[in-house]
This record gives sequence, C-alpha cells and structure tokens, in this order.
Amino acid sequence: MTAAPRSTPAPGEAEIADAVMRTAKRIRRGTFDRLAPYGINPSQGRALDVLARGSHHGRMIRLNQLAERLHIAPRSVTTVVDALESGGLVERVQDPDDRRAILLRLTEAGERMVARIGQVRQEVAEEYFGRISSDDRATLLRLLQATDQAFEQAHPHLNKHGSPAAPPHPPAG
Repeated sequence: MTAAPRSTPAPGEAEIADAVMRTAKRIRRGTFDRLAPYGINPSQGRALDVLARGSHHGRMIRLNQLAERLHIAPRSVTTVVDALESGGLVERVQDPDDRRAILLRLTEAGERMVARIGQVRQEVAEEYFGRISSDDRATLLRLLQATDQAFEQAHPHLNKHGSPAAPPHPPAG
C-alpha cells in the first residue's frame, strides 16, 4: 500500500515576511554595492530618486519636503544634500516665491546618475528574478500588490511606508 502524499503546511506570516525581507536586503545590497564606485550610498540614492520624481517638468522641492518624503530629520537630509551637492549632482536654488526657502534641483550629472541607478536596479532585479518564469514573476507581483493593497485598506491611517500619515499641508497662500 502506498502512503498518501503529505501536503506541505502553508507557510506562516512570519516566514513569508522573513523571505520578503531577505529578498529586499539582497536586492538593496546588490544595488548599492554596484553604486559604491560612483560614491553613492543608499541615503543619497533614495534622495536622488525622490528628487527625480519630484522634479519633473522643472518642478523643484524644498529641503523639508525631501526630509518628509525620505522620513528622516531635516538635519539628516541636509547632510545627504550637502554630499550630493559637493558631488555636483544637486544644486540649491532660492525659491522665487519665498526668498527664505531653498529649492533643490538635479543637475545634468544628477539626472545621469538617476539613469545609472535605474540601470543598476534593472540589472540586479534581472539577476534576482530572471531565473523564474514570467508566469511566476507575474504571480509574485500580483500577490505582493494584493498584500500591499489589503494592508493599506486595513490601516488607512498609515502611509505607504507604514508610518502614521502626516496631516495634509494647508494650501499656500
């Protein structure tokens, strides 16, 4: 008599969380190991990414807005921006609407670095996920998006980083 195959128990939530975190750490480490020769650390890479997203069509953002989007203290963002500015990747510009405020703008070198970061991220992602089938990649993405959406619906008071959402800014006037 042949024994019936045992079904594998479903993984627990902590096991899934561990696998996701391990994956994220490996991808992050691989990305920033490749960016280290360019003098870019993770904080600087994230700041460049935020500036690139916030700087479309000539828009610039303030230091305090960058700090908010990075979820770091304003004094910490100043250190990050100082390093990016000394590397010629970012420039500070006086806000024409509020002479007390400073805006941040990517330089051409900064835009090239953002493009390089994008290339490196793509290369690392291909190395990490390229060996699984396109169907499995689609399933993985769908499951992660569904998980994220379910979490957001269950916790509407949190922002996309899992921190309490900041109150809306009053309109400029």
